[in-house]
Amino acid sequence: MTDHGDTVLREALALPADERAQMAADLLASLDEEREQDGEVTSSWAVEVERRARQVLDFQSSGEDWDVARDRIAGQLRRR
Repeated sequence: MTDHGDTVLREALALPADERAQMAADLLASLDEEREQDGEVTSSWAVEVERRARQVLDFQSSGEDWDVARDRIAGQLRRR
């Protein structure tokens, strides 16, 4: 990710949960607009994003700190 992307991400993570959820949905929708996907996949992603956003908004999930998530993902990729 570029420095600009890192800055945008850091600023986005500082937003309230409802704004982050909306931003995530908008970003995913923009990807769908740029490439054609199977309608079932697009629909499944929308359902999953909605489910996760509702968990955060209902305080059922606080998410995971980005540094922790990034380290976990990097570890999984190194093991492949």
